Amino acid sequence: MGKGMRGMPFSFGPWMMVVASCAALPACGRPTGDPEPAMRTIDCALAGASAFTPVCRVEQAGLVLVVHHPDGGFRRLHKVADGRGVISADGVEEALVAWANDGRLMVTVGPDRYLFPAKVKPDNAPKP
Repeated sequence: MGKGMRGMPFSFGPWMMVVASCAALPACGRPTGDPEPAMRTIDCALAGASAFTPVCRVEQAGLVLVVHHPDGGFRRLHKVADGRGVISADGVEEALVAWANDGRLMVTVGPDRYLFPAKVKPDNAPKP
């Protein structure tokens, strides 16, 4: 045992484990050399903005879409095949879906709006 500040005995045991755990943190996560997940840029109007800008990025993992905001925030949406296109994957805010005039799918969740490229379905198909 060594002498700590003020001459009090201390043990390196628990503190060494904390320091060793913290040192290993950078090694966690994505292995080096793995590419970033493929993302597509979409137009969005965040926090009630009136104009759309191409600053949101979408990552897809199976049927889940993660829309990344430039400030680090994100929304998770779940693709569905019932005519709605997507629904909120989590949270209490419902995803409202409508076709934009240019044929893209406009998804509104809370104060945020997103324009997704989408295939227009035949006239007799269910509308979002």
